[in-house]
Amino acid sequence: MSEEIRIWEIKPDDRLQEIQRSRLNLETRIEEWIEQDISILSEDLLIIGRQVRTSYGLLIDLLCLASNGDLVIVELKRDQTPREVTAQVLDYASWVKNLSLEQITEIANFYLQSRYSKNLEEAFEQKFGVELPEVLNDQHRMLIVASNVDNSTERIINYLSDTYGVNINVAKFQYFKNQDGQELIARTFLLELNRAEQSVQEKAPSKRKPNLTYEELQELANHNGVGSLYKEAFEGLFSTYFTRAEPTRSSIAFKKGSKVVLSLLPMNSNAEVGLKFQIYGTRFCECFGISLDQLHSLIPQNIDKWEYYKDAPPEWSGYEGFFVNQEALERFFSFKDTQLTDDT
Repeated sequence: MSEEIRIWEIKPDDRLQEIQRSRLNLETRIEEWIEQDISILSEDLLIIGRQVRTSYGLLIDLLCLASNGDLVIVELKRDQTPREVTAQVLDYASWVKNLSLEQITEIANFYLQSRYSKNLEEAFEQKFGVELPEVLNDQHRMLIVASNVDNSTERIINYLSDTYGVNINVAKFQYFKNQDGQELIARTFLLELNRAEQSVQEKAPSKRKPNLTYEELQELANHNGVGSLYKEAFEGLFSTYFTRAEPTRSSIAFKKGSKVVLSLLPMNSNAEVGLKFQIYGTRFCECFGISLDQLHSLIPQNIDKWEYYKDAPPEWSGYEGFFVNQEALERFFSFKDTQLTDDT
């Protein structure tokens, strides 16, 4: 059953006066409030789109990104019945689940650049203090915003969550106004958040596999015939030049602060072509105080341009190639006399 909230104002004489609940015009106010301060729904959300048009012409009220890279659909009930908005948000989810990194970036940059003059990477790092995850849209969530839901809708949402691990919930806002005209809103969730998260983890499939360990990456390099090159490259970079080396699902990422500067990819390597690397050119040059021309003289000549996503800016672009032998590694490490910056 829906939870009823009652609020009392404490008067100067310590007398309680109940504040009456009033009607809230969701169409004209609540979406603006949420956009101004998404924390009224969650501290773990970054809005990346408003009135996002799907491929079949309907508009998603708000599209958000969580700190783990999951997409979150926020849909207002407006003048629809609770069951209608539930069906609609599920329809939106069928479109959102297939969005690629490039599509998400395009949606986000259009919104963020017009509103804040920031791209997705800048806004994400400012919001969460970490770099954009390697995998986006592994899973998605649905959040319906309403002032009330009927018993039938509650049963449907509980069924979807408990039985199939569908990540759907309702944020219920109730609006109050006291005799002096002061306005207040209260928020509750239909499903307790820990319970909803547990149900998703238990029942919903995930594309997000756990990161490999250091040992597993070395074993992978050994299996692909580049074990010695990988060991020498890892030890040389980690022991001398970087203080952070984090495994991913397929690589080892060397970081300056929260930003990846260079990655080694044993999964994509073999004895014939060598040990694969990806390097953020601008970041590497800033980190070690060298020019792009100097960087080109250090890395193998048979390289390709590489970017984190299509048409990425220089900060998110660079080069990829292969260290074919020990001599190639030694030439790369010839920048060893360059002094690191203090925050590396």
